[in-house]
Amino acid sequence: MKGARDILSGGASVIHVRISRVQGSSPREEGAEMLVTATAIADTIGGGQAEWQAVQYARDMLADGKLHATCEIALGPEIGQCCGGRITVAFQRLGEAQRAAQLAQLDSAARPNLLILGAGHVGRALARVALTLPWRVVLVDTRANELALAPEGADTRLTPLPEAEIASAPPASAYVVTTHDHGLDFLLTLAALRRKDAAYVGLIGSATKRARFERFARETGGIGAEALVCPIGAAGLGDKRPEVIALMTTQEIFTAFRAKTDTDIKSDQQAQI
Repeated sequence: MKGARDILSGGASVIHVRISRVQGSSPREEGAEMLVTATAIADTIGGGQAEWQAVQYARDMLADGKLHATCEIALGPEIGQCCGGRITVAFQRLGEAQRAAQLAQLDSAARPNLLILGAGHVGRALARVALTLPWRVVLVDTRANELALAPEGADTRLTPLPEAEIASAPPASAYVVTTHDHGLDFLLTLAALRRKDAAYVGLIGSATKRARFERFARETGGIGAEALVCPIGAAGLGDKRPEVIALMTTQEIFTAFRAKTDTDIKSDQQAQI
């Protein structure tokens, strides 16, 4: 499956497919969209038979030259789906200007920024999971040999001063501290909390480590640790395998990014009143 950028910048004709209305239950919300060419698709409007029908409809449009169309799809047993709702799907063939506009939108869209401080087993496992999401994943370490094992797609930073990466990170970033040194963990976690604009600050460890950090934060930084998540990935219920911790921590970060976005939207709306 090609990505949206590949499709929009390629030479093939493209149909933009969008759910314009939802009645009842549906696998995806109003506004969900995808791109369809004769041989490729990007994104999804929910999968299953409904999406298959939409893709076929789009490809028929490509074949007969249509520019615009809409259709309704009932999400019932007749197409092998049990949602019970109904969706209206809008189709539009993209011209050059529209393709350029969508590419510009992709370029300008701010991806959530995840800073993983420590490229050991847990840090690399977290990076692998996080890279499956539309986030910018930055893996920071003082050790070149650990960064050399980073998964493809991660932005790696070899530095003797990882705290400088925290200071220069964009607002509303997420920070996960999982280094090889408890003292460094504490210093970096304190630096992330001091920013006061983080979407998420997580520290690998135990309840005991959290208590020690809270004391350190009060005595050294004069700040509380209410915003700190420690242990990270607590939904793993004590499973300490890096892959499990990474999966559960990614869930926590995803929820934090969504909450931060919702809060910012509400603030913007109130400011306009």
